[in-house]
Amino acid sequence: MEVKARAPGKIILSGEHAVVHGSAAVAASIDLYTHATLTFPTSPEHDDVLKLQLKDMALEFSWPMSRIKLAFSNLGVPFSSKPTTCSSESLKLVAGLVEEQSIPEAKIALATGVSAFLWLYTCIQGFRPATVTITSELPLGSGLGSSASFSVAISAALLAFSDSIKTDLRHPGWLEFEELQLDLVNKWAFEGERIIHGKPSGIDNTISTYGNMIKFKTGNLTRIKSSMPLKMLITNTKVGRNTKALVAGVSERNIRHPDAMSFVFNAVDSISKELANVLQSPALDELSITEREEKLGELMEMNQGLLQCMGVSHASIETVLRTTLKYKLASKLTGAGGGGCVLTLLPTLLSGTIIDKVISELEACGFQCLTVKIGGTGVEFSNGSS
Repeated sequence: MEVKARAPGKIILSGEHAVVHGSAAVAASIDLYTHATLTFPTSPEHDDVLKLQLKDMALEFSWPMSRIKLAFSNLGVPFSSKPTTCSSESLKLVAGLVEEQSIPEAKIALATGVSAFLWLYTCIQGFRPATVTITSELPLGSGLGSSASFSVAISAALLAFSDSIKTDLRHPGWLEFEELQLDLVNKWAFEGERIIHGKPSGIDNTISTYGNMIKFKTGNLTRIKSSMPLKMLITNTKVGRNTKALVAGVSERNIRHPDAMSFVFNAVDSISKELANVLQSPALDELSITEREEKLGELMEMNQGLLQCMGVSHASIETVLRTTLKYKLASKLTGAGGGGCVLTLLPTLLSGTIIDKVISELEACGFQCLTVKIGGTGVEFSNGSS
């Protein structure tokens, strides 16, 4: 028996950093996915092992079920129909199981993700042997929500073949969960994110679960329904960044220049609200779509200028901005900044020749370019035939 799930990544369209200081922000799903495949052996008694295969990294981890049972024996059986937080005591036991796998030093950052997998699997499926295979179209650590996509895809695959969710796996193709089922997937994925990040905002897993777009401000998340077709070029500068240091830098600048930074944050708040309104407004014809794209481009450029005021840009980001500006295209960083990824709006009427030229110039700088659609569906599942 096999079940698959796929969960999208995300981008921040506006409001990064400022959201920490009370401004609104807008995030959207992208059509780059993490895929999770759950396969149960035909003869469990002869293959009493849990395997996790990370195909993109050519890594495989395996644990005899007897070892997992032993690790959890002091905690009682962790199976639960309700999302369960991994306590500090449980996390130590799970981390011990991960340490036994001898993860290569260069990929030690994956350890928390493997821990999240073990916790989610054991809570939802118990001590049932299986193989879980993960592949992803998302670059890791680039601000595109790869860890949340991982947690959502795993949670969805495990729940799709559990008593917690009633799914009909007889139909071919990708299928959508019902609303209450999505709520459950999202809550479980958030528990995975807590293991990976400690104190996640919940934004990334919410976007990956429900898809489309959300506006968030001071802990309140509002789902946005937009029928506007949006296409973006994501440029991955491949420059690593320290998110905590960048966030701290903005806070320090706010302390040194409270009045000026207050105006900056208020301006970002206005941009996010206007951007959300533009996305939700009806597009009646090609002219109105073009006008809306022009407004979005202007809002993106203004937001980028304010992010520069916050001190979170980078030479690599500025290179992307200069390149796309030559073709009169609007761009902004997405996420923490200091490297990472840059968004460029690709208008509906933009020719493919221009897009190819832009991509060629950016790739010549050593950057990775990905063309994506914005605001699509959230997590989906299938019976393995997709």
